[in-house]
Amino acid sequence: MTIEIRVPTLGESVAEATVGKWLKKQGDVVKADEPLVELETDKVTVEVPAPAAGLLSEILVSEGATVAIGAVLGALAEGGGAQAQAKTAAPQPAAPKAEAPAAAPARGAPPSPAARKHLAEAGLSSDDVAGSGRRGQVLKEDVVAAVAQAAAARQKPAPQPQREAAAPSPAPAPARVPVPQTPHEISAPDIRVPTAVSEAGREERVRMTRLRQTIAMRLKEAQNTAAMLTTFNDVDMSAVIAMRAQYKDLFEKRHGVKLGFMGFFVKACIQALREIPAVNAEIDGEDIVFKNYYHIGVAVGTDRGLVVPVLREADRMSIAEIEGKIAEFGKRAREGRLSIAEMQGGTFTISNGGVYGSMLSTPILNAPQAGILGMHRIEERPVVKNGQIVARPMMYLALSYDHRLVDGKEAVTFLVRVKECLEDPQRFILEL
Repeated sequence: MTIEIRVPTLGESVAEATVGKWLKKQGDVVKADEPLVELETDKVTVEVPAPAAGLLSEILVSEGATVAIGAVLGALAEGGGAQAQAKTAAPQPAAPKAEAPAAAPARGAPPSPAARKHLAEAGLSSDDVAGSGRRGQVLKEDVVAAVAQAAAARQKPAPQPQREAAAPSPAPAPARVPVPQTPHEISAPDIRVPTAVSEAGREERVRMTRLRQTIAMRLKEAQNTAAMLTTFNDVDMSAVIAMRAQYKDLFEKRHGVKLGFMGFFVKACIQALREIPAVNAEIDGEDIVFKNYYHIGVAVGTDRGLVVPVLREADRMSIAEIEGKIAEFGKRAREGRLSIAEMQGGTFTISNGGVYGSMLSTPILNAPQAGILGMHRIEERPVVKNGQIVARPMMYLALSYDHRLVDGKEAVTFLVRVKECLEDPQRFILEL
C-alpha cells in the first residue's frame, strides 16, 4: 500500500512553506513517526514524520521548493524491510531508458547545491550548461567553466563595420540600468555589482530561509511604517546582583532552575507597562488598541535567526516560572521545536544583546507592538554616589518605541520606572 506524504497544517495564517532538507533519501526504510523532511515557514522549522513504517519510495518535491498546505511531498510504501524493498526493486530496470532523451538527465539529476548557486548568480539554467557529473548532473565546476568560456567569448573583438554610422546613439547603456526616481525603485539586481569572473569561484550563494526572509521583511516594514525613536538610560545593577548572589543557590535548589536577570526585567517592565499603557498598545487603522494583558516576547537567537517566543500572562507568573519558561524556550528554539502559536500575540518585547557583549543598541520594533526594550552588557563604570566617585555595575537600557502612539514623556517615564524597579527590586515585589 502506498501512502502519500503531505504538507501538514502549520498554524494559523501560515499558507505555505519551503522544503528545507530531506532527512531521508529515496529508497530508505523508515519507522513510523520518524522525521522525513524539514519544512521552513516564516516563523519556525517543522519536521514532517513518516505516517507509517515502510520505505520512502518517491520524493516529488526537491529542497528549496515552495509548497502549499496539503501538497504531496512524496510517497511511502507501507510495509518495511524486505517487502518494501521488493516493491521498489522492480521499477529499477526502467532507469536506463530515461537516460536516452537529452532532457532526462536534468530532471533525474538536478544540479548540485553549489551549482544551483552559481547558476542563479550567472543568470543561467541547468539546460545552458553541460553536466559532467553522474547521470549528467551539473556540478559547480561545470558552471564556473561555462561562465569563464562565455566571458572569454565576450572579450574577443567582433567586427562591426556597419556600427560606425550608428555610433552616436548612446541609448543602450542607460536603458540597461535605469536611473530610479526614489530609493524604493532600486531592485536587488541593480544594486549588486556583478562579480568578476576570476572571483566567481570564491563566492558562495545560499538561498535565504523562509524565516530569514520574513525577519528581513518585517524589520523593514517596521522601519517603513512606524515612527521609531529610541530613548536611553542606565541602571545600577548592584541591588539585583546582590540579591541574585544571596539567593541563587537556594533558588536553584527550590525551583530547579537558575536565577538569571531576565525574570527581574520582565517584572520591572510589567510594572512600567501598567503605569504607561500606551507602550503596551498598538495601532489598528485609525484606532488605538490598548492591551489589558501582558504577553511579553523574549528574543532568542538561534543559528536559523532570531525568534521571539511569548510569555503569556507574564504578570501572573513568578520569577521562578519566568526563568523556567525562558530556559525551556531557549532550548527548544535552538532545536527548532518551537510552535507557531508560542510566537504569536506578544504585546511587548525584551531583547538581551548583553549576552553577546553589546554595549549599546537601538532595537527595531517587533510590529505591530509599540515598544521593545534592549538590554546590554553589565560593566563597572565610575558613577557619583552621595558626592563620591565609586565603581558600580552599570547597564545601558534602550527603549525603541512608535512615536505615533507613544509620546516622548511616556517613553522616558517608562524607562525611568524600569530603572527604579531594578535599582530597588523590592518595588516590584511589593508592586510599588
